[in-house]
Amino acid sequence: MKDIKAYATEAIGTGILVLGGCGTAVLAANKVGVLGVALAFGLSLLIMAYVIGHISGAHINPAVTIGLATIKKFDWNKVPGYIVAQIIGGILGGLVIYIIATNTPGFELTAQNFAVNGWGELSPTGVGIRTVFFTEIVMTALLVFAVASTTDKKFASGFGGIAVGFMLALVHLISIPVDNTSVNPARSMGVAVFVGGQAVNQLWLFFAAPIIGGILGALAYKFISDNK
Repeated sequence: MKDIKAYATEAIGTGILVLGGCGTAVLAANKVGVLGVALAFGLSLLIMAYVIGHISGAHINPAVTIGLATIKKFDWNKVPGYIVAQIIGGILGGLVIYIIATNTPGFELTAQNFAVNGWGELSPTGVGIRTVFFTEIVMTALLVFAVASTTDKKFASGFGGIAVGFMLALVHLISIPVDNTSVNPARSMGVAVFVGGQAVNQLWLFFAAPIIGGILGALAYKFISDNK
């Protein structure tokens, strides 16, 4: 029962992250700009860290879950359940955005209008696949590096949500112009499934690169940490 509650919590948290971040990008980007969208993602994670962190750890990101499991800060047996829950939550968050957006006068459902991640024609600036792959690895590594730091016994108690929330905002400020910033497979899938076409065809990168980055970020923190 405890695991089921954790899975449900991860689904809820991921849904709120997608709704808060992607929802802002879809419905309000013309008002708040890149800074506003980046802060929306960061605030969504920060809030969830304090609201549900004591229940599930508030991973709300498969890259975080796999990264933490790699350095033995999370049970591998729970990884599949967490990832399934996160993906379901991401899609539910995307569904809420889809319902609101498609019932908004003048809205046209396209990859460019629905916060989809991608390269080439799906990139806000036309960036190519190799640059996007590299960017996603590096940005996810930074995020998971910050998350892993909060598991250290010497980390300042109560400040974890602030650290990871602002790190997520930072990586968005850097990489929104590159590929709309994923660093989270569940976030990417949550909106791509409603657009289809190339948005879905390019999803493999936004699973592969963030997972690689998450593992590297976690290992990097383990290497420098005294808490072995």
